[in-house]
Amino acid sequence: MIPLEDNFSDVLGKAMQGLGLAPGEAAAIAGIPEDSVCRLIAGEFDQDDLRALAPTLKLRADALVRLAQGNRPPEIPAPVWLATVTETFGDTTVNAYVVWDPATRAAAIFDTGLDARPILDLVRRETLDVAAIFLTHSHPDHTGSLDALLHELDAEAWVAEAEPVRGAGTFRPGDLFNVGKHFIRTRSTPGHTPGGTTFLIEGLAARAAIVGDALFAGSIGGVRSDYSGALKAIRREILGLPDDTILCPGHGPLTTVGWEKSNNPFF
Repeated sequence: MIPLEDNFSDVLGKAMQGLGLAPGEAAAIAGIPEDSVCRLIAGEFDQDDLRALAPTLKLRADALVRLAQGNRPPEIPAPVWLATVTETFGDTTVNAYVVWDPATRAAAIFDTGLDARPILDLVRRETLDVAAIFLTHSHPDHTGSLDALLHELDAEAWVAEAEPVRGAGTFRPGDLFNVGKHFIRTRSTPGHTPGGTTFLIEGLAARAAIVGDALFAGSIGGVRSDYSGALKAIRREILGLPDDTILCPGHGPLTTVGWEKSNNPFF
């Protein structure tokens, strides 16, 4: 079972950073002692303090408490044409994804991780014909094995024009690609990085979106600028999709639009 990327204290830290609030400021607005806020940030769960702090940070208290109590998405069976490749990254994990057309074996890779071997092993095992590598953003845990994959595969790499990566062509938000019977629509979800992109996979029975570090199960990626704009983009481009859309984050387990709308404290 892939662990959650964030616990409740991570969510508090990201909200405070996004809103530009120090612990003392958040405590004063919430009407609780600063020590209580510091204990929550350190991971000490107190339901009353957490519920008192949540509105100050514009977080849903019920969802935040459930997260602190161990709530996580149910195990989601991936479609036969979607594989997650997970590797260890420091004290957490990082995900890459491979999508293919079962009839033609035409395939695309989404992000690369740091080690090309697990992806190449999957490509060979499934006899896939990889046409393209798509990057959700430029951080090294998502692009580290790009050169190795390009050396081994007859594929093109693509990334948003707002965030160029050596060896990759660029696209604009809204551009459309196809791989076999799959259509891949690019949706701009900046915030974690300037060119952060969600790739919506359409064409076969199930629908999936590769969201990179825009959103995690029960959380979001760290936002360094325009926090409000980042949340709006996630609402519009990700949570505006049908509830049964499978969401494939850059870290942590698969989730769905419906589960996030009911359980993500940020929304």
